[in-house]
Amino acid sequence: MNEPTCHKCNGINFCAVGRPSKILDNCPMKVSPEIEKKARELYASDEFIKKSTAVASIVEAKGYIHWPRLKDTVEYAKGMGYKKLGLAFCVGMLKEVQRIAEIFENYGFEVVSVCCKTGSVKKTDVGIPEEYTMFSKTGYTIGWITCNPAAQALLLNEAKTDMNIIVGLCVGHDITFTRLSEAPVTTLIAKDRSAPHNPSAVLFSHYGKEFFSKEFKEIKKRELEKRKE
Repeated sequence: MNEPTCHKCNGINFCAVGRPSKILDNCPMKVSPEIEKKARELYASDEFIKKSTAVASIVEAKGYIHWPRLKDTVEYAKGMGYKKLGLAFCVGMLKEVQRIAEIFENYGFEVVSVCCKTGSVKKTDVGIPEEYTMFSKTGYTIGWITCNPAAQALLLNEAKTDMNIIVGLCVGHDITFTRLSEAPVTTLIAKDRSAPHNPSAVLFSHYGKEFFSKEFKEIKKRELEKRKE
């Protein structure tokens, strides 16, 4: 198998210090030298990739540990010469995006923003089953308007933003938005309501271990039941 499985290695001891893995036979540096060469050529021939990679590396070196991702985003945008920034945000993160916009404006950027519920599109109108339209305890409908990442992207395309920034879009909606965005996209906040928007928190916490332990037990139970059938 030649497909890369770098997660089974420890790149800190190998590619990060200039040498291929001694652990994996399918190390890309061993089995795909032509692709590694093509990537190097892109850094020389594609002006956007060349500049973006250089600016990102400079920002990382200058701010390593010393400043937050929001500052990274500011410095990257400045380094790329961007003037107009687009914010594609979850309507439930209004306070966060207001603060983010204020900070960007203080740095001299023009800010354009679009919330996820723009257009007020009903979930049932785009083929989402009615059972995923939720109701409150009093019978009042909630969550019946779908997120609209397509419109978010199209509106920011129309505004001709230089770079778009995702603030808390749902998994999948962020993919739709990125696919349709004409400007380059970065994520500032990844939504995770169970872990105050810090997806990595679940990996080593007691809650995360308990949650996935129960999930995997249920999966194995269903597999056993299917085999018995």
